[in-house]
Amino acid sequence: MTEIIIKAENICKNFRNNQVLKNVNFTAQCGEIVAICGKNGSGKTVFIRILCGLIKANKGEVSIFGKRIGKDLEFPPSTGIHFESSGLLLSKSAYENLYLLSLINGKADHTRIIDIIQQVGLNPEDKRPVSAFSTGMRQRLGIAQALLDDPELVLLDEPVNGLDFAGQTEFRKLLHALRDTGKTIIFTSHNKEEIQDLADRALEMVDGKLENYSE
Repeated sequence: MTEIIIKAENICKNFRNNQVLKNVNFTAQCGEIVAICGKNGSGKTVFIRILCGLIKANKGEVSIFGKRIGKDLEFPPSTGIHFESSGLLLSKSAYENLYLLSLINGKADHTRIIDIIQQVGLNPEDKRPVSAFSTGMRQRLGIAQALLDDPELVLLDEPVNGLDFAGQTEFRKLLHALRDTGKTIIFTSHNKEEIQDLADRALEMVDGKLENYSE
């Protein structure tokens, strides 16, 4: 029997009088890539933030690796997270950003930092500050942040934004390689075409509810 990594039950979220999520139910199994698509403002990013404990739901429960988020633990264990507005230090290089991040958990050494920078298609010898990076390069570095500690679960919000065609191809290969090692990956997208080659399974956020995606 395949292990359930994420289980979300009856998730509701209101912002004042606006109900963004309406009794959302969701599960993800070990070793699968799941896409959550939907137009901008549909609630998919809010849902990802609830999964990782950054926002509290008004109703419902999230369990990751069998631990209830907000009850057993504040944040999920062994989870890498990337949002579009990830906290990159613009005055630092790619290596310096990851080195400073590695000091928090102490899991990634110099070799790991070099390896993950190369995996996302950046040059570890590039000394330029992130402020000089293109949008696509910053996106790659944000993904590297999420993968730095070799997490079992990866949550990525709009990871393909800003990537050119070659970058998207590299990203697809990276996701599939991670899945093949047993990692579970959830990513959001507002572009339905992006999910065809990336995801094993796709869902769509419609009117605050998750539905099976159909073309």
